[in-house]
Amino acid sequence: MVSSTLIVSLLASAASARSVKRGTGEIKCPVVLSGFVLADKTPTDFDAYATSPFNPDYIRGSEKFSQILQFPDVGSSRFDNASTKSVEVTINDKSIFQTQNGFRRAGLQIQGDTNEGGPGSKGVRTLHFSVKQDPERTLNLTHEYLNVWHEASDFSANQFNFQTGTLIGKTGGNANTFKVLNRQNTQVWETPTDPTAWQNFAITLDFVKNTLQVYYSKDDEPLEAVTAALSNDNSGEGQYQIGILKKPTGTSDVVNSGFQETGIDEGQIYGGLFIEDSANGCISL
Repeated sequence: MVSSTLIVSLLASAASARSVKRGTGEIKCPVVLSGFVLADKTPTDFDAYATSPFNPDYIRGSEKFSQILQFPDVGSSRFDNASTKSVEVTINDKSIFQTQNGFRRAGLQIQGDTNEGGPGSKGVRTLHFSVKQDPERTLNLTHEYLNVWHEASDFSANQFNFQTGTLIGKTGGNANTFKVLNRQNTQVWETPTDPTAWQNFAITLDFVKNTLQVYYSKDDEPLEAVTAALSNDNSGEGQYQIGILKKPTGTSDVVNSGFQETGIDEGQIYGGLFIEDSANGCISL
């Protein structure tokens, strides 16, 4: 006869095999790409392929990631715990990527997320990320910021944009909100930026049915769907970009010219970065 204690132990082991507990959030679906930052990582770990969860060469200017990433003590986001920590992407006057002189830009690409044929651009994928604001490195919301997006492999379009600030060419909007835009740059949802809370987001891209769906919560609350599965052109493969791209003002050629003030010291804190396989409707909430 099998004891009740053994049965309980076996059930617990089976549950553990199905999901991984991180903070108050439970990952229920297979993780395709992990951007979790282990708690023992040091700044210089992010300068080498062998020790960084992100591509150490992209996206940044002349400064190494050890010079522009910060690790603030802000507590765990919903899908982090004591073994992982948040990371802050910062920009300054030197944050010029390649020859994009109009932008101030720094960002994270999860290792393994290739531009063509990558695991993040097939089937049904859900990108999870949490954001928190740094009161010492606030964003200048008179500018447009592109924070998270999926860029097609030919760089001609983004399947979605997660943005804040004053969007160029759009009038009457609230600058102090996070906004999700589809491939046609039409806003599908927004929420006020909270100066103190963790704000949790998940964006599901169905590359088979060509749909986009947004989920949201604050702090330790479970994610909830805030849009339906909306029609969207998800073709073109590509990669996920996570960080800060600050656009200039006063120009129609935002990549190459325009106004950027001097003395920039801005940041965005990220936690709980991962991409999961959402086949058969699987979503970690």
